[in-house]
Amino acid sequence: MAKKISPNLIKKIKSVKLLALDVDGVMTDGRIIYDDEGKETKVFDVKDGHGIKLLMRAGIDVAIITARESNVVLHRAKNLGIELVYQKAMDKVAALEDILKKKGLISEQVAYIGDELVDIPLLRKVGFAIAVRDAVKDIKKYVDYVTVKNGGCGAVREVCELILKTQGRWAEVMEKSLHI
Repeated sequence: MAKKISPNLIKKIKSVKLLALDVDGVMTDGRIIYDDEGKETKVFDVKDGHGIKLLMRAGIDVAIITARESNVVLHRAKNLGIELVYQKAMDKVAALEDILKKKGLISEQVAYIGDELVDIPLLRKVGFAIAVRDAVKDIKKYVDYVTVKNGGCGAVREVCELILKTQGRWAEVMEKSLHI
């Protein structure tokens, strides 16, 4: 199901040079599984991961900014080639400021996907603010776009495709994918 996008939103999406992601509830469905030894497990959607790779192939950077800390996140980031990983980021805006400095970007060039109250300051700061469909209700008034899909179930892929298609890069990415 495609959503109608306003000219103002198109302008915001065309400015995106970096996609920043929360983890729990965005890259995952929000569940955290512990085994008997206390080892943490998370489930990631392979289509979300492929969407991230497509975005990166098109030259758009990806960062992870999460308030929690988990080795599972480091493994997933490494697997996807994401180098900008900020864990235990209780002040997500400070993490974003560091990324902006490192990459020479401004906040209007950043898209961020969140799902929880802790994401509101960052959602208010970026150029393109996104909530997953099953995000807490209170953050949805701070975003430009709410995904059709739930967190951990294709929402990240949906946003990656939206950015690539709106920026006119989808055909280029498709062509590259056919020749890899």
